[in-house]
Amino acid sequence: MIYLTGFHAIEERIKSGRPCGSLLVAKPGPRAREITALATEYKIRLERLGTADLDRLTPGHRGIALELDEYSQDAEVSLEEFLAANKKDEDSPRDLLVVILDEITDPHNYGAILRCCDQFAVDLLISRRRRTAKHADVIAKTSAGSSAWVPQAEAANLPRAVEDLKAAGFWIYGADMDGEDVYSRDLRGRTAIILGAEGAGISRLLRENCDAMIAIPSLGRIDSLNVSVAAGVLFYEVLRQRKERNRGRK
Repeated sequence: MIYLTGFHAIEERIKSGRPCGSLLVAKPGPRAREITALATEYKIRLERLGTADLDRLTPGHRGIALELDEYSQDAEVSLEEFLAANKKDEDSPRDLLVVILDEITDPHNYGAILRCCDQFAVDLLISRRRRTAKHADVIAKTSAGSSAWVPQAEAANLPRAVEDLKAAGFWIYGADMDGEDVYSRDLRGRTAIILGAEGAGISRLLRENCDAMIAIPSLGRIDSLNVSVAAGVLFYEVLRQRKERNRGRK
């Protein structure tokens, strides 16, 4: 069993309508009482218990915790389902942005990237393996509840997933500090961005499958941005380019 303890994480999970277990309530403060009322509105079962009992289940709570099944923690979809629902239509093309995480190991980075995905309308996030239960609450907290909303897919073989995206008309870009200036690239249409592991970067097989490597111009003395910060800049640039084109059509 997984327990979400962040206020935003619990609230957004309830609002998403996705499956969840009981809301465990100890001695809630004003904010927790608001969430308890929301849970009642959404017909989530409430379970009252002592603070010591809740401490044993999930230390660090703030009076409430939401139960989740270990295998229903994120807004999950398969890549096959995503591509089937978004078949390429030359007569009426639709902009799509897919993000691929190549071994992002820090759950705080993962959660921060999810929050960026939500803010900048990423259509799908793909990672290699299921997030471990011990990191679920950290990811949900850091994402401010975005993990309940952003569609996520797991792929045992990321290079194969990239090949499937290419076959569906996606251009694949890898984020790398030695790449081309991101502002010189047309990121509209069907775009996939690969973010590499902290320190190690993008793996060789995925790098070989990229159509180009892109970089964020930097004036700083430190050689690179944190991966979650870089994600926000890159996703915003995709959104900016699409808005510029749409304004030009008016």
